[in-house]
Amino acid sequence: MSSLLSQILRKIEPVDRNVIELARKRQDLLTKPRGSLGKLEGVSIRVAGIRRCITSTFDNKAIVVMAGDHGVVVEGVSAYPQEVTRQMVYPFLNGCAAVNVFARHIGARVAVVDMGVIGGFESNPLLECKSIADGTSNMAKGAAMTRKQATDSIEAGIAVIESQIAKGLDIVGTGEMGIGNTTAASAICAAVTGRSVAEVVGRGTGIDDIQLKHKIEVINQALEVNQPDGNDAIDILSKVGGFEIGGLTGVILGAAAGNIPVVIDGFISGAAALLAVKLSPQVKDYLIASHLSEERGHRVMLEYMGLIPLLDLDMRLGEGTGAALGISLVEASVKILKEMKTFEEAGVSDKDTEG
Repeated sequence: MSSLLSQILRKIEPVDRNVIELARKRQDLLTKPRGSLGKLEGVSIRVAGIRRCITSTFDNKAIVVMAGDHGVVVEGVSAYPQEVTRQMVYPFLNGCAAVNVFARHIGARVAVVDMGVIGGFESNPLLECKSIADGTSNMAKGAAMTRKQATDSIEAGIAVIESQIAKGLDIVGTGEMGIGNTTAASAICAAVTGRSVAEVVGRGTGIDDIQLKHKIEVINQALEVNQPDGNDAIDILSKVGGFEIGGLTGVILGAAAGNIPVVIDGFISGAAALLAVKLSPQVKDYLIASHLSEERGHRVMLEYMGLIPLLDLDMRLGEGTGAALGISLVEASVKILKEMKTFEEAGVSDKDTEG
């Protein structure tokens, strides 16, 4: 393992249980029946433990969107051609994609990162280039990338999040773009959780039944050819992953090392989260699942990590759209803990508040 990755892993500490207990006590004293705000109460308490502060503010919010191409697309696993990955980066940069709309809605900046899009891009101040290569290799025929490339992609993600922290960052959401990346995410999910490919694979960009059957066959072939070690996150990433998934893994690790809550998006972000948790189990406590994707493997991922999604809106776009909506709810939950008064502060009797 590289020195940078090792350093980051050593920096990740458990969340502060003392602050969590203080936050829980305050939440229980607020002018409402205990538990009446449901999951939002638990979210505010978790964030307090992550931030080491009961009354956090979210003045600086960011969504990191990473893009990369996948060699396995040549196997016919997607309803869209590979060039759509590159084409879709431009709407992100122009501020007109769905994630941009949601980001403006919550007051978050969007950081767009090229992790390995075929053809690359001209210089653009709104685009950060961390390209590892022009897309991964075809994982159905061999490893998607070398072990060094896998480590490099994670470290690139760490560098991205550290630059965001340097600008000021209180919470981060994860997003991605990459034609073929649900195939990689499905393979990662199967390799980590031990579930069969048929149990975790979905329709991605909208493939039909025949294509779905073929997609399952391709992923099974990739797992058989590569034999990823389910206990080695970097081995899994190198054999059946993607550069943007590795980058997001680094974002998650770097954010946890900086005591920053990470609101993960859907299936692809979930794959990165699985790898991050495999590298550092205590990262799980820094993760907040924004929503439950329509991709069937996403539920498997979240259950494996013990995460409960905030929303279930039948979404499967990616980009960080779910993460943006999740950040909005997380911020609302934290404001309740910060701005709502306790019974004593409000001069209200706390008797019969359960009714």
